[in-house]
Amino acid sequence: MEGENQKKLLVVCSSDKGLCGGIHSGLTRAVRRLMNEEPADYDLVILGEKCKAQLSRGNAKQISLTFTNIGKDIPTFADAQAIADQISLLSQDYAETKIMYNKFVNAQAYEPTVIPAYSEEAVTQSPNFSSFEVDQEVLANLQEYSLANSLFWALAEGHACEQSARRNAMDNASKNAGDMIDRYQILFNRTRQAVITGELVEIITGAAASEG
Repeated sequence: MEGENQKKLLVVCSSDKGLCGGIHSGLTRAVRRLMNEEPADYDLVILGEKCKAQLSRGNAKQISLTFTNIGKDIPTFADAQAIADQISLLSQDYAETKIMYNKFVNAQAYEPTVIPAYSEEAVTQSPNFSSFEVDQEVLANLQEYSLANSLFWALAEGHACEQSARRNAMDNASKNAGDMIDRYQILFNRTRQAVITGELVEIITGAAASEG
């Protein structure tokens, strides 16, 4: 509505590690596509160095917070809670918060996905909320727990996608290396055969010339 803050927050879940195909660049493209399609002004919170490096090239002014050391180990809820704590300290009051991550489809496929991170208003408007007496402090803790829970889900899904993509990338690299070795082995054998044949021709020609 007019006069109300319409700025939104987008939390992007990637990692610090590469060698996993185009999983991070695909997520970056999805982030930019979302921001281009929606008229809202977005701030970015980026988890992981890979998407941070890519988004910094065109969206540096929109990056409010970044986290590193993501993806080195299996994500835990404590990791998600620590990230949620830092996000809750941002001074901006956002109209909406979304989380974008890679959703695991199967061992060969994944897709960038957006889920909402529920605000206090969304929590209070849930169907059964009026059945309980909840003070403001508990409500804030509940909202932060909800954010941490969503982040943990996104980090776990993203980690599964990354491990699967890395296995596929390394498998393809190994197959390509094997094919290249086979091609060079054939080339080596043909070259060696040509050299041997040439030397034999020279020997035979020389022997024939000496006899004549």
